Amino acid sequence: MRIDGKRVLVVGATGTVGGLAAQRLTRLGASAALAGRDRKRLAGVSEALGGRPHRVFEAYDLSACEGLAPWAAEALGGLDAVVVALGTAGFGAARDMPEAAAEHLVAVNALAPMAVVRGALRVLPPGSAVCAVTGVVVDRPPSGTADYAAAKSALAAWLGVAARESRRAGVAVLDVRMPHLDNGFAERAVVGTPPPLPAGAAAADAVESHLVAPLLERLGSGGPARAGRAGAGEGAGR
Repeated sequence: MRIDGKRVLVVGATGTVGGLAAQRLTRLGASAALAGRDRKRLAGVSEALGGRPHRVFEAYDLSACEGLAPWAAEALGGLDAVVVALGTAGFGAARDMPEAAAEHLVAVNALAPMAVVRGALRVLPPGSAVCAVTGVVVDRPPSGTADYAAAKSALAAWLGVAARESRRAGVAVLDVRMPHLDNGFAERAVVGTPPPLPAGAAAADAVESHLVAPLLERLGSGGPARAGRAGAGEGAGR
């Protein structure tokens, strides 16, 4: 299925999941706008995809996060979908987690994505979709992930309510849960050491089946908005 002419914002385009999503959606004919934290890397992704509109943002600036979708809608002349693939990992026993690290995990994994989606829901038209990546930690949090799991679970709960609220407006909100990936995300944690993890899935295959395919189905259906989970597994765009 091609999506020629569809306008998509990818938030977290400098990470593995967001970058792969941006590449695939562009190849399928979408017109993409890109957002990310690393200015140099974001400019490189934009150039590689043909000079796409791009904007740098900081997750702690919630007003900037909220403004990404309105910016993309203006840059692209409208907006049909938003992919939110941002987050960071952190590990450690609940009693040992530094407060600054706990705050960081909540800000990046919950508050920032919520702000992005909130802004998107104000500009997306009927027949559009939001795909936000959460993670397997929501369903099966191992020991040593209390704060990380709490942040991701907060986002998942928020998305579930937002999905029900958005049905009347014809906008689908998808909680994308991919399998644990082989991209080294856990090893780049802001605090702590990851617990033993299963072998990671190939990132490109997981992004295709758990994020791109549900989004294509939604954008190609033209029917009533369907909301809920897409896939099951690890999330947040890296």
